Amino acid sequence: MLPKLIGMIHLGALPGSPRFAGDFGAVVDAAVADAEVLESAGFEGLMIENFGDVPFYANDVPKVTVAAITHAVGRIGDAVTLPFGVNVLRNDAAAALAVSAATGASFIRVNVLSGVMYTDQGPIIGRAAEIARTRAAVAPDVAVMADVFVKHAAPPPGITIEQAAEELAGRALADAVIVSGTSTGRPPTLPLLRKVAGAIPDTPIYLGSGVTASSVSRFLNVATGVIAGTSLKKGGVTTNPIDSKRAIAFITAARK
Repeated sequence: MLPKLIGMIHLGALPGSPRFAGDFGAVVDAAVADAEVLESAGFEGLMIENFGDVPFYANDVPKVTVAAITHAVGRIGDAVTLPFGVNVLRNDAAAALAVSAATGASFIRVNVLSGVMYTDQGPIIGRAAEIARTRAAVAPDVAVMADVFVKHAAPPPGITIEQAAEELAGRALADAVIVSGTSTGRPPTLPLLRKVAGAIPDTPIYLGSGVTASSVSRFLNVATGVIAGTSLKKGGVTTNPIDSKRAIAFITAARK
């Protein structure tokens, strides 16, 4: 079963990426520290992604990136007892499954599992058939959480979010569907969330961006769970460390 309250670990720039500052140990230590704060605050799971690796590859990240993420995720997994998931940005779900197989991750996030989305990396086409078979071969117990109309992207004309959600759950075999706002730190609207929930009532629905301590209870009236990141950071800045007070306030509000 997927955890309900998932906290984000935004990894800093990793070796091989343009903004890597040369101290990989410091990047990993910062991620471990964030994970420990989230666990202490009461989060039930973690999502780990290579947020600092901008600009992102669309579908196939370099081998050095896979190696670095695997090491970082392994260190985080050793430091906490929470279940954790992996998202290899922008959309390398095969790499995320490989990392999961090596580290014991419980779930992955896939930005574009089916259909096509127009992104800042160009058109990204979902590869659900490949991912389903790779999962069966290397990580059969790992759940797939898939975004519908993922943030930082635009869908092709003529398709509704309800149709896209139905395809994800029914044909792409997503275990959960994630609904986000237009970009990192921005929430979706409640009417949009209700559209998705109404289209796939038997599939878990997660909020994937913009959830705050003041809004989480409203969203959890509709959604199964949330993935929280930016609102937990010091000053509400995505690249800052987790603020323990913000994390505790979020959990307190969510559990009400």
